[in-house]
Amino acid sequence: MEKLIFPDLYCPFPSQVNQYVDVLEDYAFEWVQQFNLLKNTSEYQLFSKAKFFLLAAYTYPYCQIEELKIANDWMSWLFVLDDKCDSSDLGKQPELLKTLHSRFLEIFNGSEINKHDIPLSHALNNLRQRMLQIGNARCFNYFAISLKKYFDGCVLESINRASTQVPDFDNYQMIHLLSSAVDISIDISEFCNHHLVSDFVRNHESIKKLKMMTNKIICLCNDIFSAPKEMASGDVHNSIIVLHFQHKIPLNQAVAIVANMHNQELQSFLDLQASIPYFNEEINHEVTKYLSGLHTWIRGNFDWSCNSGRYQTGTMQNQIPAQVA
Repeated sequence: MEKLIFPDLYCPFPSQVNQYVDVLEDYAFEWVQQFNLLKNTSEYQLFSKAKFFLLAAYTYPYCQIEELKIANDWMSWLFVLDDKCDSSDLGKQPELLKTLHSRFLEIFNGSEINKHDIPLSHALNNLRQRMLQIGNARCFNYFAISLKKYFDGCVLESINRASTQVPDFDNYQMIHLLSSAVDISIDISEFCNHHLVSDFVRNHESIKKLKMMTNKIICLCNDIFSAPKEMASGDVHNSIIVLHFQHKIPLNQAVAIVANMHNQELQSFLDLQASIPYFNEEINHEVTKYLSGLHTWIRGNFDWSCNSGRYQTGTMQNQIPAQVA
């Protein structure tokens, strides 16, 4: 495999980590073991190597321990589901995946657990109950919408895998914005910090665009770090791989294009953020807190990707430096 060499990624936001990171590391394994989410030693080793607890600690640096545990468990749940799709034929069976997702949504919306439900369903029910104890119904409803969008994106990916086709770049980007779970992660930020923004802020065109741009920035960053892993597994759902096939260009040229797209998108994010007008003290306080959540996710995802072993295959540089303004 061609050794990939990555240029610097622009990331002007400061690194932060939650004060409870060490507590979270021990707790993370207790929760997945409680619900039997890891079936064997190999899965346990992959989970340990990935350090999902670090992702939660980096991306939710301000929240208290119980909220942080819920955020961590969502990260674990989503990645365990993703790995089960990757390691079995489930990820290539869209109808079966739809059935599974439908049951998950039923449970998340209040359906009782039964004897036929799998461990992931029991873990999801636990997450639902804990979220309802801490959050409010409005926050919960927004989260349910984002969860449905994530499932839709996963099904679209499975359709591509089943057809063995490489999607075109625009189609891939559309799917990745859904299947990235970034919208879920931003909703968790509101939940964890007990900061549910008003409808005025949520529906403002600039805020909606900044949220979408955050998703795109994180997707491009993820594609850069995960490209060797996905090439090794034969998965084409990566912008570097899509560009390589679609334009018949060398992989390192595709890497440079994607890195440049990431950096340009982040600069556009900063430019748009700077153009947000003053509304009033209360609304601008909401906007500032919401944008802080976007910043910590962009930076935290980058920092986790640098420190996690999830994407290390020995075919890429282990360190991708960030340009800090």
